[in-house]
Parts: sequence; C-alpha cells; structure tokens
Amino acid sequence: MEKSQKTIVLAGNPNVGKSVVFGRLTGQYAVVSNYPGTTVDITEGQAVIAGVNYRVIDTPGTNSLLPFSEDEQVTRSIIFSARPDILIHVVDSKNLKRSLVLTSELADLGIPMILVLNMYDEARSRGIKIDARRLEKLLGIPVVKTVVITGEGISELKKIISAVPSRPQPLNLNNDVESLISEIEKELPADFAFKRALSLMLLLGDKSAWRFAGKDAAEKLSKRVEGIIATFMRSPHFLIHDARDRFAGEASAEVFSFSGDENSVSWLSRLGMISMRPFPGYLIAALALFVTYEFVGVFAAGTVVDFLEDFLFKRQILPFLEFWIDRIFAQPVITDFLVGKYGLISMALTYALAIVLPIVGAFFIVFGFMEDSGYLPRLSVMLDRAFRKFGLNGKAVLPMVLGLGCGTMAAMGSRILESKKERLIAVLLLSLTIPCSAQIGVILGLLSGLSYKATLIWLLSITLSLTFVGYLASKIIPGTASCFVMEIPPLRKPELSNILLKVKMRVAWYFKEAVPLFILGTLILFAADKLNLIKAAERIASPVISGLLGLPAMATESFILGFLRRDYGAAGLFMLTKDGFMDPRQVVVSIIAITLFVPCIAQSFMVIKEQGYKIAFMIFAFVSVYALLFAGLVNFILRTFSIL
Repeated sequence: MEKSQKTIVLAGNPNVGKSVVFGRLTGQYAVVSNYPGTTVDITEGQAVIAGVNYRVIDTPGTNSLLPFSEDEQVTRSIIFSARPDILIHVVDSKNLKRSLVLTSELADLGIPMILVLNMYDEARSRGIKIDARRLEKLLGIPVVKTVVITGEGISELKKIISAVPSRPQPLNLNNDVESLISEIEKELPADFAFKRALSLMLLLGDKSAWRFAGKDAAEKLSKRVEGIIATFMRSPHFLIHDARDRFAGEASAEVFSFSGDENSVSWLSRLGMISMRPFPGYLIAALALFVTYEFVGVFAAGTVVDFLEDFLFKRQILPFLEFWIDRIFAQPVITDFLVGKYGLISMALTYALAIVLPIVGAFFIVFGFMEDSGYLPRLSVMLDRAFRKFGLNGKAVLPMVLGLGCGTMAAMGSRILESKKERLIAVLLLSLTIPCSAQIGVILGLLSGLSYKATLIWLLSITLSLTFVGYLASKIIPGTASCFVMEIPPLRKPELSNILLKVKMRVAWYFKEAVPLFILGTLILFAADKLNLIKAAERIASPVISGLLGLPAMATESFILGFLRRDYGAAGLFMLTKDGFMDPRQVVVSIIAITLFVPCIAQSFMVIKEQGYKIAFMIFAFVSVYALLFAGLVNFILRTFSIL
C-alpha cells in the first residue's frame, strides 16, 4: 500500500466494534475490497479531523500478531505495509485483561497508539469501572472510553488523534530474551520500521514472518536463531507469553473494579444465557432461521422480486427500452445485445437489480440485526455440533441460510469461514445441495400436484446428498478445520443507524464485486447463443437426459436454462409436466437432478472468483457427474420397484 497521507489503522480482537469506530470516523466514505492474494475483506475510508486528511483502514479481528488464520495474517500485513501514523486499538471494556495481551504486542511496533475502551455502557451496567487515567500511566498512551453505537466518546477520540498520541513503551521481557532481541535487530534491514516486533516473531518461531526480514537477513539469521533458542532452559515462547499474560493480569487488576450486584441480571442477559442452552436454545435458533427465511426467502425473493422483475422491469422498463432502442439504432443485433434473450439490460441488469439485490439487501438487514444484537455468535454456537459432521463449524450456518435465498451471495458469504478447507466444503455443498429461493418456489409448485411420497423422496435425496458429500469431503479434502473460538458478547438492543450503515457498505460491496460478474456471464451467453453453442450443448446432452434419467429429450433445454438461471430450468420442467410430457416418476427424477445440477452462471462465476479456475472446474465436474448419477440411481430404483 503506497503511503500518500497520514494513515490510521484500527486493530483489535473480533467483535469489539472496530467497524463502528471506523464508520464514526469516516462517515460514508468507505471502500470494501479484498486484500491482495486473499479472500479477506478490508475496509478503507477517508476522514478529515481538525483540518487534516487521514486514510483510515479497518483490519480484520485478530487475537495476536502471530497469525493463526488468514484474517490475522492480513491484519499484520496491513500494519507492516501501511506503516500507519496512528494505531487505534479498540477493546471490549468488559474483557480488559484479554485485550491487554494484544496491547502489549501492538506496543512492540512503536507506533503512536490510542486505546479505545469500547462498549463502556455495557461495562457500567454490570457495575464495572475502569480507571482510565491510571491505565494511561501504565501503558504510556492515551485511553478513551466510548460507546460508539451512540457516538459517546468519539469527539474526545478525534481530539486525541489531532493532538498526535504518544508512542507506547514496549513491555520489558526476560533479560535473556531482551538480549537476543537486540542481536536479531542488528541483522535486520536498517530501514525496517518494526524491528522489535519482527524480532519477537522470529524468536517465537513464526516462519511466515521471515519474508518481512528480507532475503539476506533471513539467510543469516534463520539457523542462528534456531541455535540460540535451543540453548534456553525454558522456551522463549513460554517466557514471552508468560510475561505478557502477567502484565495483562496485573494491569487489569490495578485499574479494574466491580461495584455491582452480582445477582442483578437484566432480561436481555437472561435471554442471552438461555439462548445458549439446548432448551430453549434450539427453539430460538429454529425461530431465528425461520424468520430469516421468511424475510429473505419469501418476502424479498418472492413479493419484492415479483414486483421488481415482473411488474417494474418486464412490464414497464423493458418494453419502453425495447421500443426506443429499436427506433434509435434500427439494428436487430444491437437490440438483441441490449434487450434480447441474453441482453445486457434484459438479463444482466434485471438479474442484478430486480432479482438478486432485493434478496441480498434483505439478508444484509437480517445479518446486521443478528450481528448488532449479539445473537449471531449464539446461533453459530448452537449449530456448531451439526456442522462439524461436514467438516465445518457453526459459522457455516450463515452462508447456508443465505444459499436458500441466493447461491451467488452465499458463495461470497463463505468468506466468513476461517480455513481454506471449510470455505471449499461450504462452496461445494452450496453448489450441489442448496436450491435458491426462486428454484424452491417452482419445485414446490411441481411437487404440489403429486403425492406426499414424491415430496419425501425429493427431501430425502437432497438431505442424503448433503450428508454423504459433506462427510466425504471432510475426510478427503486436505487441511484442518479451524478451532471454533468465538467471543460471546452480551445480548443488546440493536441500533438502527448502525445496521443501516453496515447495510449501505455491504450493498456498495455487492455492486462492486457481484454485478460485474452478471454482466460478464451475460456477454458470454450472448456470444454462445449467436455461435449456436447452446443448441449444440442441447444435442450433446440429450442422450444422457433421455437414457440415464429416463426423461423426454425436450427436458434437455431445461437443464441448459438451469445453468443460466436455476428457476428458469425448474420452470421449463413445470411446463413439460403441465403439458403432460412427464409422469410422476419423471417429475421426481427431474427435480432431483436439477436441484443437484451445476449452479447458475452467476454463482459459477462467484465460485471461480472465490476458489480459482482449477478448483472451480473440479467442483463443477464433480457436481455434474454426481447429479446425473444420483438422479439416474433414483430413476432406476423408482422404475424397478414401481414406487411412483
């Protein structure tokens, strides 16, 4: 990152309110993007404080500068590359001791720093008091108490920023450790800004940190450091962490006091506690997921999408544009390119604005509500055991639920999972077994004309595939699942302004990340249609559809359309059934196949973006083969035993 102005970096543990501090400092000027070479999002914006322009960067939550996850690696890389003028360490006032361990690590960077004691209202309500002035003397840096969701303390924070805060004093460690740090520092490049912090990382055996030392220093020091470490009676790792933990404990004990009634518990605290118990925790989780699906999958994907797509776009906007485009250009190819079957406006923009945006926007509202209220971590904890069966953890519930609304955004939502293995399994299961809301609506319409037995066969087939493939993937895909460690904040009343700010930032991110993919996919389809490649694909696939699945040859077109839009494929099957071309057995086999078949083109592009071309191709190949073979097996069983 090139430094062109004063820079502020926000750092802290997960779920301490960094993003809200960022919003208070920058207002609407925010850009969300991937950190280069990763799928981790970073948020960057501009702030003007006391007439000075600042570049503000919000880093992913981290528990240590020794990275154990991709998020933590990105946080360290941002600090090292941005070389900020000011570091703002945001902490949860209720968990001061844990936060001070990270404070001691950040102090080793030698960057002017401010400690923000956030969520101080929650600490006060529990009878917790923190002597901020005493803490300032212990740390050697300014300390400010804030309640950022209401704006309390933000004006004081801005004053401290404009006054340029002091540099923290690094924690004095064991004498032998300090001596070794000095030796390592001498071998590092003279212009490197964070010699002490990097020396400690190398001393702690962090192999990923060698790239910051430079090639020459790495070659000189690697074996030497390993040899010196071997001479210690006790591990330097233990000595350093023991010193940090002891400092955090003593400092927090000195400034921390409790004056509340331990037996006094608010109704929100009681609700927060019971939502973590098996009963009624699972009922609350089921209700939360039901409300999410009703709002996202039924209201947004049904009512809102029907209005925007059918009434606004198809009946008003598109006819108007078709009339004027045809009159202005008078060229069929241009009209077809803009408002034809695979037109830039009629398909790409209609899909992006009238179909996906309402679903995504609704999900962002629900996600923001769960996040701001503190229920999101509780939902993840309650469903963690079930998702462990698939090599995932409780966080995976979010992209899976989103997949029932829109698979494209669900694939993007898999970024919240920490390990590559978990993200790959989630994307695989989303591509194979999770139908989007538009497709579900048509499928349920097909099943409504059949017996309950047909519905049961479909549900069992999808559930069995989810369980079997998920379990198999957890055993075959290399890598380890991340430890499910999650801070459980108190349950609190969500702030509408805070939710709307996050929704605004995430919708902007959607337009930047997803909409270009819809446009690209449409352009490819337009070219394929003009070159008759789509018709050729139908001819090639017909023998498989008719032979293996026992469906009429004309059903091939539905599977091709299903790749363009999943509900189009299901709608094609609906019309064949309505016209009497398929019997009940063929209907069940066809909807199982199209549910499991490759995702739509927009979701496919998102999978490519998240996983790369090679892995995405392997996913699509597996999903295609599995869907056809599994549906073929169901066809064989149903036909052999005359079940339908």
